[in-house]
Amino acid sequence: MTEAKNVIGGNLEVCCTSPITGFYRDGFCRTGGQDFGSHVVCAEVTLEFLEFTKLRGNDLSTPVPDFNFPGLKPGDRWCLCASRWQEALEAGVAPPVILSATHARALEMVSLDELKKHALTSS
Repeated sequence: MTEAKNVIGGNLEVCCTSPITGFYRDGFCRTGGQDFGSHVVCAEVTLEFLEFTKLRGNDLSTPVPDFNFPGLKPGDRWCLCASRWQEALEAGVAPPVILSATHARALEMVSLDELKKHALTSS
C-alpha cells in the first residue's frame, strides 16, 4: 500500500486526534471504497460553518454518545466531505483548511487555488 498524499504533494499528515476524526477514525482524512462522502478536507470548523452544515441536515455540533461523537465546537479540526466544503465555499462560509492534512482526492471536487486561499498559515 502506498502512502496517501495531500493536496500539496507530500505525505498526508494527521488532521486531528482529539476529537478523533477521519472516515476510519484514525485522525487522518483518508478515503476508500466505503467512504461515499469523501471525507478528505481537513478543516478547522467555525461557528458559521457549523450553523451552515446543520441547516443542510448534518449537525456536527450536537454530541451523539451512541457513536462516541462528542460534537464539534469552533476551533476543532475535522475531516469534512469535499462536497460540503465546496457548498460552504459557495455560500461564503468555508472553514479554513490544513493543506498538509487534506487528502489529494479533494482536488476532484475542490480547486487547489480555493484551498490555498482558505489555508491556515500555521497548523
